Amino acid sequence: MSITRHVSNDGKELTIAVHGKFDFGLVQEFRRAYSSVGDEKPTVYIDLRETEYLDSSALGMLLNMRKALSDGVKGIHIINSRPEVKNILDISRFDKLFTIE
Repeated sequence: MSITRHVSNDGKELTIAVHGKFDFGLVQEFRRAYSSVGDEKPTVYIDLRETEYLDSSALGMLLNMRKALSDGVKGIHIINSRPEVKNILDISRFDKLFTIE
């Protein structure tokens, strides 16, 4: 389980990738990953390509991030979800709150 963070050279994109299980064990690391987004009002991408599993605490972390960043970013996109992860997001109706690609 780990989080990686990448900011584009122009500061307009922030990508946070979650590797392994996305659960309560990543609370602090995930919060640190989005805590400073810079002055460019970037688009945030949560890359779940390597996320094997997410639980209710991960859903809560995504909601807390959305609330914390609401005016500081252009948008939040959840990208590259595996079918089983996307199913959890769909059941939770996260498509109403995030752009899911």
